[in-house]
Amino acid sequence: MAIPFKTVRDRWNADPEYRAAHAEVSPEMELAFAMAEARHRANLSQAEVARRIGTSQAMVARWENGKVAPTTTSLRRYAEATGALLRIQLGGERVREECLA
Repeated sequence: MAIPFKTVRDRWNADPEYRAAHAEVSPEMELAFAMAEARHRANLSQAEVARRIGTSQAMVARWENGKVAPTTTSLRRYAEATGALLRIQLGGERVREECLA
């Protein structure tokens, strides 16, 4: 019986040491977790996603564990393969207009 990914993530997030380590690599790991979650929601294996986008299962595994960052083209293909919406967002403070001049 499989444990839902959300359950595992919630358990990890309850651990202060995990949260501290996650904060150090947050952007990369957020992307990796989002990719794995999209695949789980689509009920697909890494091998099936790899087949659909024309790469290897090993590459999908490296993306999902944060060891390698996918290109934007790969992200688009991954989203299409899993039926997910790809939305890239830059957040944080607003850039002051004088910085743009």
